Parts: sequence; structure tokens; C-alpha cells
Amino acid sequence: MNEERPLALLGGTFDPIHNAHLRVAWEAAEQLDADVRLLPARVPPHREQPVASAQQRVALVQAALRGQDRLTLDARELQREGPSYTIDTLIEIRAEIGEVRPLVLLIGADAFAGLPSWHRWSELFAHTHIGVLTRPGHGSQLPTELRTRIASRRATDARALRESPSGRVLWLPVTPLEISATQVRDLLAAGREPRWLVPDALFADPALLGPYRSAQA
Repeated sequence: MNEERPLALLGGTFDPIHNAHLRVAWEAAEQLDADVRLLPARVPPHREQPVASAQQRVALVQAALRGQDRLTLDARELQREGPSYTIDTLIEIRAEIGEVRPLVLLIGADAFAGLPSWHRWSELFAHTHIGVLTRPGHGSQLPTELRTRIASRRATDARALRESPSGRVLWLPVTPLEISATQVRDLLAAGREPRWLVPDALFADPALLGPYRSAQA
């Protein structure tokens, strides 16, 4: 069994980062005994473009992560031109950490169901495990192509992800916090304060959430 602590990756626009992002990242870190990197996307291929700039979103994530050292920021996708394809990021990170350390891509259940639409999706398993973040009692219907591809890759517990650097799929139940970045942006645009939805640290500097207060002005 590989005794090196896994490295897990959680991508997203983080526009802005909120408590649900942080909660699932922290729970995954604990369940997997992993370090977790948050990866803001520059140009997300499957979503609308972010309201805040790359630099503004970096500042938001940095503020949200202060005071602990298990969740960290990885801004490489913001520094790369063109669409933020996950396969490109995985290849880069795998080259940096070597061929032995377990790597885990964390994605929500709905996003996982859409995996066959991702750029070069079938290559992901050669570089990473996949941790599917699920709400207890909820599940997404998987397309046949994906179901077939992962049939032999399902893991039953986190220990299985330490036995190889990549290639397995594990369902990770996480606490369902019904928070969305759209909800936070709408509250800020309406002049309201999204207390308890985003980390308190984001209120310390008025400039951090400024892009959303002025977005619909």
C-alpha cells in the first residue's frame, strides 16, 4: 500500500468561493487523509465566464484559506491561455509529483454524470483517481458509456486509493450545504450581505467582494 498522503484537486470558477466549496474540500481532505488544492478555472469549457477577474478570484480564495494549511490554492489554470481542460492540468501535476503519489480529482455527482462530454475524458483515469462528491441519499443517473468504463474501477473505501496512483472511482458522501455562487452574487448585487454563506474573511476587505456589488449596477 502507498503510504504517501494523496493529493486531491477541487476545480471550479470560485466566483466567488463560498462555504459549500470549503466544506466539501475539507470533508474530502479528512475522508481521504489528503492534501487538497483548489484550482480556479480561467476559461471553464462548460460554464458561463466568471464575473470577477482571475486576479480577483485568486484574492478571494487566498483570503478564504487563511488560518489552515491543508487546503491550498493552485492558480496554474489562471495562468494558462485558452480553455481550462482538466486533462492538461492533471498531466502537469502528475509530472510534478511523480508517478507514485495518489492523485484524486474531486467532482460533484452531476458533473461526474457528464464526464463523457469532457475533453479527452477517457484519459483522466491514467493520471488520477476520481472522488465523486455525493449528498447522502442522492445519486445521478450515469450514461451507459460511463457506467461501462468505471465498472471495474469502483473503490469501496478510501484505503483503496492509496494502493495505486490513479484509475479508481470512489463515492464520497459530503454534507449538503445548499449554497450557490449565483445566490451569493445575486445578494451582493442587490446590496445585501451574504453572511454565513461565504467565509467571514471575505468581508474584511471591501474590495474582495466589490466586483459582485458593482456587477449589476
